[in-house]
Parts: sequence; structure tokens; C-alpha cells
Amino acid sequence: MSPESGTTTSETSAGRSQTVRATAIVTGMLVVIIVFQLYTTTTDANELMHQLYRRLYYAPILYAAFVFGRRGGMLAALAASMPFLAYVGFDIGVSEVAVDIDSWLEVPMYFVVGILFGTLRDLEERKTSDLRQVSARLEEAYRKLEERAIQLINIQDYTQSILRSITSGVLTVGPDGSITTVNPAAERLLGMSEFEMVPRPISSLFRDDGGIESDVGKVLSGRVPLAMREVTIVTKSDREVHVQASTSRMRAVGGRILGAVVTLEDVSEIKALTEQLIRADRLAAMGELTAGVAHEVRNPLGVIRASVQLLEDAKGDPDRIAESADVIKQEIDRLDRVIKALLDFGRPSKPTMMRTLPAEVLRDVILFTGRFARQSDVHIEEGFPVDLPEVFADPDQLKQVLLNLITNAVQAMDEAEGGTITLSARLEGDYVAMSVSDTGPGIPAEEMSKVFDPFYSTRDAGTGLGLTIVHRIVDEHGGHIEVESGPEGTTFTVAIPVAVDRDLMEGTA
Repeated sequence: MSPESGTTTSETSAGRSQTVRATAIVTGMLVVIIVFQLYTTTTDANELMHQLYRRLYYAPILYAAFVFGRRGGMLAALAASMPFLAYVGFDIGVSEVAVDIDSWLEVPMYFVVGILFGTLRDLEERKTSDLRQVSARLEEAYRKLEERAIQLINIQDYTQSILRSITSGVLTVGPDGSITTVNPAAERLLGMSEFEMVPRPISSLFRDDGGIESDVGKVLSGRVPLAMREVTIVTKSDREVHVQASTSRMRAVGGRILGAVVTLEDVSEIKALTEQLIRADRLAAMGELTAGVAHEVRNPLGVIRASVQLLEDAKGDPDRIAESADVIKQEIDRLDRVIKALLDFGRPSKPTMMRTLPAEVLRDVILFTGRFARQSDVHIEEGFPVDLPEVFADPDQLKQVLLNLITNAVQAMDEAEGGTITLSARLEGDYVAMSVSDTGPGIPAEEMSKVFDPFYSTRDAGTGLGLTIVHRIVDEHGGHIEVESGPEGTTFTVAIPVAVDRDLMEGTA
């Protein structure tokens, strides 16, 4: 048996005991009054006593109404009326009682008093019950509120524990741009305590914030939902830290902007390791470049040496002298191409960035390469919409990239006796993707990883620097280049970012 059922049973037993006791009291009071009436003679001297007994019937009626309510008052009035009527209306062997109108009106008064007082008692009991229910509901609401407060405190403690455990610095900023909370990692990163930072503006935490305050302003104003940048910040203690800064909105359930969350991740060690890897990669690339240059220069020099020896042995033979001179000129031109490509690779010109329509660049490229392609029995097909969005690029360098890719495709298919080149473009998210597809023999799978390496070429006359320069130009434009190849042909895809507001570009860089 549960505690609640035990309590209910005990309350029921107590209620029954109270009912029996109250019934016994009412019955006893009626019996006492009747006995007093029976044993009091009817004389003028006792007339006042009989008047008192008649009024005494109100006592059990009032008590029953008080205990049992209106129903109890009616039953007690009925129980009091019967002996009273018998006493005043019939001869009960004691004496003759004079019956007057007041005696007969006493009975209705018994019922009126019992019903009225019982009704008042029922109303009071109902109010008391309502108050008990309201009190119980208030206690239940208070209990739930207390539980919810405890849950919120636990959630707050749990959240604070998470923030204290995060190794990245986390700062929350209010709608006015002032700091509201700071985790320990941010204190260590900035060399300041939370007491020193809250509620100061975020700009006051740095000597140089690298643009973080600008990102916070853009996020709070609703211009951008998220801003990320990798910058070097300078703290108040003149400590330089390279961080990955992320600023995002903090919204309420209804969508109202509550502020912003700024996350600062110290990537100084990662940057140092990256720079070491880049230096090592550059040294390796320099070694490969040196070997490639030596190879490309040695071969023409060897041919020139042999041709000079032939000139020495010609003994004035005009035909042999002319033949050797032609070979020397060809090899010198070859050396000149290698040196020119090497200079283009080693000293690239700085791009002149501007808003550029991709469709115009593609049409110019088709115009430039059409005749060259037809000479090699190659047909160029175009497939791009004219309403492509503008890109932020150097149009001349972008044409150089596409010309190089088409030239490579024509030369690859020239060996395969003609084919088709498809020049297409499309919008992919925040990029305009321009593709050059050919129907040539494709690139072997084992050679795919080398196509952008310096001095890698599948043609004897090639310098191997064309695709390397293409890759560099695309990187400088903030884009990327991909290559897919198979037996059906090869596709190079160049993706250049769509031109957007420069302020937003800098904020999300």
C-alpha cells in the first residue's frame, strides 16, 4: 500500500468517526430536550420553562447545520419538529397544552433556520475547499517553479563547465557591442581577467584586433550571419597571436538578435608548422625546378654543340653549314621558350582585379582560338548562359588561363587526329565554374597527380610550365581548378568567386 492510499484511508476513518459523534450529539440534545419537556408540568409558573425548551430545539438544529450543512440542518429540523408537534398538538399524558398560532409557526422556523444556517455553512465550506484547491495549486506551481529553477541552475552550471573546458577563447557580446561573458581560455589568450573585460567594448581588448570589431558590427547589424577570418591580433600586453576568429549571431527563440559569439582559436603553432612545411615544399620544388631547368637546357646545348662540331667538319660545304645553322637556331628558340616560361613562372605579374563578365571572356577566347583549332581539325562548341554573374578577376589573366587549357586540348587531340572541345560555364554556389572538355585520349591515371608540377609535359616540345602558371593564376584569384580524365577525354574546370560587395568580402574572408 502506498503512503497516499494509507493517508486517504485514515482520513475516511476519521470522517466516519466525526459523523457518528456529531449524530450522537444531535440525538442526545434532542432526547434531553424531550425529557425536560415530559417531566416539566404545564403550569403558569413553568410556562417560561416550556418557552425555553421550545427555543432549545434550535441548538441541535444549528449544530447539525454547522456540522453537516444544509442537509443536516433539514434533517435535524425534521427530527426536532416531530416531538415538538406531538407535544403541542396531542395529549401525551402530562397536561393539556394550549395550542396557538405561534406554536405552529415554530416548526417552519426550525426548517428556515436549519436550511439557512446549513446553506451558509455549505457556502463557507465551498469557499474553504476552493481556497484549499487554490493553495494546493499554488504549492504545486511553486514546487514546479522551484524544480525549474534548480534545472536552470544545473544547466547554467553545465554550460559554464563546458565553456571553462573549451580550449578556444569564447566571448559573448551584447547588442551594444560590449562584452558580457568570457571563458578562462579567452582570459589566458588575451592576458586579462573577466573583471577587466566585462562590460567593456570589444575594441578595448586589443591594440590591434585585425578586423574582429568590424565582423561583430556586421553580425549585430544583420548584414552577415557569420564572419570568419584568420588574423594576427595584438593584445594589450603587446603579445602577437595568430588566431582563427569566428563571429556568429546569438538569437532568441523568437528570432530577436541577442548579441554575438566570438570564438578565438590560437593557431600560432599550426601556422608555424604550416610555414615550415611550405618552406620544405618550396625547397623540394626548387630542387625539382633546378633539375627540370638543367634537363631542358642541357638537351639544346648538347644539340648546339653537336651542330657546331658539324660546322667545323663541314669544310666549306654550304648545305651542311645551312643545315647545322638551322638546327642551332631551332635549339636557341627552344632555349628562349624555356627561359621565357621560367620567367613567367618565377616573376608573375600582379593581377589587376575588376568586375568581369565571364561570358565576354569566354567569347573572346573562342574568337582567339577558333582558327588555331580548325587548323588541327578541332571543333569548338560553346555552352554557357549569357547572364552569368560578374566575377572579380583580371580579365587578361583569365583569358590566359582558358587559352592555355584550350591550346593543351587542341595539341592533345591533334595527336589523335582531331576532335571536339566544349567550352561551358555555370553558377555553382558562390563560384562561376568554367570548363574546358576535350575528346582526346585522356591523361593516364598514374600521371594525374603530376599535371600541375613544373616541367611536367607529355609533349617533347612542351616546357611543362603552362599548367603550373594556370594553377598559380587561379590561386591568386581565390579560386580553384579541378581535372577529370578518362578514355573519353579530359575536363579542366576553373572556379572563380562571384563578385560581391567588397566590404562583405573582407568581413567573411
